[in-house]
Amino acid sequence: MPTTIDSKIPPVRVLVVEDDPAISHFLVRGLQEEHFRVDLAEDGMTAERLAGDESYDAIILDILLPGQDGFAVCRRLRRDGVDTPVLMLTARDAVPDRVQGLNVGADDYLVKPFAFDELLARLRALTRRGRTRQLDTSLTYGPIEMDTTTHLVRAGQRQLDLSATEYRLLEHLLRHTETIVSRDQLAEHVWGGEYDPFSNVADVYIGYLRRKLRAAGIDAPLIHTIRGMGYLLKTRRPEDEIA
Repeated sequence: MPTTIDSKIPPVRVLVVEDDPAISHFLVRGLQEEHFRVDLAEDGMTAERLAGDESYDAIILDILLPGQDGFAVCRRLRRDGVDTPVLMLTARDAVPDRVQGLNVGADDYLVKPFAFDELLARLRALTRRGRTRQLDTSLTYGPIEMDTTTHLVRAGQRQLDLSATEYRLLEHLLRHTETIVSRDQLAEHVWGGEYDPFSNVADVYIGYLRRKLRAAGIDAPLIHTIRGMGYLLKTRRPEDEIA
């Protein structure tokens, strides 16, 4: 779970990726005072996990991070289909560094030291602009093909008629193929957090998807229930599958 700094839910949610405690404290406190909801990651691996699992309106991403730099983090997020606007924040002010940041998928670039008012203006401009980045519009795994522009889904040679909830559920699984997806992740991305962890609604909708895949002629099970962990989209049956 992210390090949530503010318990309120203001309209804009930001992930700050910064390992320098002085800078991260300054950013988090300043953004909170401007009524942003802020989560903090102090390394690249945590940033990738949060950006993939949670829903943010913008990411403030430092380049010099422990383990892997911000360039690598941004490149992998874009590769994995995360289209959240990214503002890179760094002490590197050379033109090649700025160009590299933009080339790996950043939307804006701010050099340290910076004025907080300028960062705030750039951040608000990014969030107003929204998710305009053109990522791959086709998600494919095994016999399933999803066009995220037209929202058409095919299984084998047949088109699937999915409800909006079924579509969101399948899209999340397709973006995390061969990775166990927990019920908490589904609560955030499919039901927008409005989900009782003791409810069986996820199992019900997984059942709907399985039946529609079978009706389309996909006999081999693709969506697996993993004991005590969640769900897995995989063409081969995992050893710990229970349904």
